[in-house]
Amino acid sequence: MADATDDRLRLLIERIERLEEEKKGIADDIRDVYSEAKAVGYDTKIMRQIIRLRKMDKNDRSEMEMILDTYKAALGMA
Repeated sequence: MADATDDRLRLLIERIERLEEEKKGIADDIRDVYSEAKAVGYDTKIMRQIIRLRKMDKNDRSEMEMILDTYKAALGMA
């Protein structure tokens, strides 16, 4: 039984290692796209914010924007 358990553990570890390597490759690709965007004049900080906003649920995004507007108004920024 220990052999089967050992094999299963080894396979799981190897699978995680492969996925980590793929994740690193994808992160490198994303970094390359941001570099390309910056090279043609886009603001990559704003692009990252837009991507973060697009991931959010519409209701969550609306709520966050409303709270942000309230805070800005309270600080005289609006």
